[in-house]
Amino acid sequence: MELSDFLRAIFALALTLGLVGLAAVALRRYGPDAMARLAAQKKDRRLRVVESLVLDPSRRLIIVECDGRQRLVLLGEGRVLDELKTPDAN
Repeated sequence: MELSDFLRAIFALALTLGLVGLAAVALRRYGPDAMARLAAQKKDRRLRVVESLVLDPSRRLIIVECDGRQRLVLLGEGRVLDELKTPDAN
């Protein structure tokens, strides 16, 4: 192996590590939060997840609000457990 081949390999390694480091810095700065801000958000959405709770690796409880009504849903078994009243409903 000649010296020029060795230097070329070292330069390629340094360039690759530099690009990986640059990508890591960019992901920290412009990560998922920045991508969510760039996405156009609709203001008239009918469905939203209010809260989520992991029970075990295969099941999760979520509170879903649709058209002003909240429902408690057990994911993993896919059934509605109970309907919750909205805080402003009397």
